[in-house]
Amino acid sequence: MTLALRVPEELSARVPAEQRGPGRDRSSVRLLVSRGTAVVHRRFAELPGELRAGDLLVVNTSPTLAAAVDGVLGHARVVVHFSTRGDDGRWAVELREPDVRGTTGPRPGGPAGAEVVLPGGVGVVWDEPVAAGSERLWWVRVTGDVPALLRRYGRPIRYAYTARDQPLSAYQTVFALPYADGAGSAEMPSAARPFTERMVAGLVSRGVQFAPITLHTGVASAEAHEPPYRERFGVPESSARLINAARAGGRRVVAVGTTAVRAVESAVGDDGVVRAARGWTELVVTPERGVRVVDGLLTGLHEPEASHLLMLEAVAGRAAVSRTYEEALRGLYLWHEFGDVHLILPEERPHAVRCNGNCT
Repeated sequence: MTLALRVPEELSARVPAEQRGPGRDRSSVRLLVSRGTAVVHRRFAELPGELRAGDLLVVNTSPTLAAAVDGVLGHARVVVHFSTRGDDGRWAVELREPDVRGTTGPRPGGPAGAEVVLPGGVGVVWDEPVAAGSERLWWVRVTGDVPALLRRYGRPIRYAYTARDQPLSAYQTVFALPYADGAGSAEMPSAARPFTERMVAGLVSRGVQFAPITLHTGVASAEAHEPPYRERFGVPESSARLINAARAGGRRVVAVGTTAVRAVESAVGDDGVVRAARGWTELVVTPERGVRVVDGLLTGLHEPEASHLLMLEAVAGRAAVSRTYEEALRGLYLWHEFGDVHLILPEERPHAVRCNGNCT
């Protein structure tokens, strides 16, 4: 799905919400709520009023890595974005060109055998493209401990629409957990960024439940808007039980972020039952495939060409997505990871219990 609209540069969120004025925190963003083609404007602090007791929020616990590292290729300065660690120990990486604004632009990877020298004497040797016909992401061999390298020399991936570098803490969500193997996301699972500990506690006290899952995101395609590549995910048994119980009871399952949708939709069987799962997912949620688990989605605002819009269309329908984005532009909502958010909820219908094939 491609939307026939243009997002003006001034609608890019250049700094986090808490840096836009006194008395603001992460939750000081706007919330666009859509039910079908009906749209209402809220503040994120009003989210509890849009949810109800028994709703289940599926949240991603993946932490954000300091995945950008400066390097040298021949005599040229480059930036390496570490994306995903493969089962064979290689890493999928993206090579970027530094620019005068302190950000980066696209640059093809390779050729095979080329080496980028990183701080501490760590070498990155190009092997082969991750996908045939694409020069953006390459599998590389790394001589050194990548998690240690990122902790010491890395910084969060930053694109040109932001005003300045931010500390890694600005890219962590309240749900992020440390992983013993140093795993995490190359880019922030940003839909959850506006949540604060206070809001989570308030939602729990109102009867809203949380189901943690994991999906470690790779490097997004900022320029080409490619569909997502294979990513590591995990749905624990406890979360699978919570999701199945909510669905059987006719309660709403709302994914916090497209990453949460990809994870749970990768763990559901043809019988509609979610089971504990762990590994790699290649699932791309499209309107043709549809969604089997989630009823709603909390997500950021995506570029008009972004592949994520196919997932939004699968959840809400084409007409609803088009109407919502027109309203977001009209209302001067802010885009990107530090921007405003969009809550997609199902249209209100008479209460019905879903049986998942188990009713008699």
